Amino acid sequence: MAVKNWLFSIRWGGHTLISLYISVLSGLVLGLQYNPAEPFYSTATLQLAVPFGFFWRSLHYCSSQAFFLLLLVHLVLVIWQNTAQFSRTEWLRLSAVAPVALLLLFTGYILRGDATGDAAGAISENIVLSIPLFGKPLNKLLFDISAAGLRKVYLHHIIGLMLLGGFCVWPHLRRYTTLWRNHLPLVLLILAAAVGLKIPLEPERFGLLHIAGPWFFIGMQELLRYLPAFWAGIFVPAVLTIPLLLLPAEGKVRRWCLLFIAVWLLGYSVLSGFGWTML
Repeated sequence: MAVKNWLFSIRWGGHTLISLYISVLSGLVLGLQYNPAEPFYSTATLQLAVPFGFFWRSLHYCSSQAFFLLLLVHLVLVIWQNTAQFSRTEWLRLSAVAPVALLLLFTGYILRGDATGDAAGAISENIVLSIPLFGKPLNKLLFDISAAGLRKVYLHHIIGLMLLGGFCVWPHLRRYTTLWRNHLPLVLLILAAAVGLKIPLEPERFGLLHIAGPWFFIGMQELLRYLPAFWAGIFVPAVLTIPLLLLPAEGKVRRWCLLFIAVWLLGYSVLSGFGWTML
């Protein structure tokens, strides 16, 4: 009970928002220097030629990771507490922030333009193309990397997904205010991580046979070994997202939805563990 009260006493939503602010501000600095026509060269040049370029890239990486992880913790605790009275429309918009944030993080990996980014981009394009009937038009809208390079991914990362995320969360943000001074330990921790951590950038190497994707993508990467792209990349994530979006506030259906989500996450964690052993 003491641990539960302590968890609920922490301003997880405020922490999430502050991390997002830092991510957006550092992303603006990087975006002014980034060229989607030459992604890897552009990313490497940021670290070498731009003043404090390594710090800004590291800060964007660390704050983005913090934003996503804190968002997940905040979402879990809101579901656990189950005291907020959301309408169905409000819950659909709020819970949709999680997959939007995941796509923001994923497109950020693609924009690195290194071996990991190229592999993630190729896999994502093949997954979208595997969708029956709508695969090609969706790929032209979302990725189209083989034809347009990273221009569309870049625009979605800095504009499209940000606007979509803002639309999803805006009714929630209007009710709450977040002050920087209330989250100084988090800010200092992110700054320290940005200074102290070495942010990955993996160039293409001859003979490189296995490339590990982003940490949250390793489970799907492992699943793609056994299932076709549509089932591993579309169907399996959808069966998690749909119960989350439609999660009721009470009753037996809620318990079954939560149990299903827990089993899904456990299975995905096991797959991710197998994937890590291949590194």
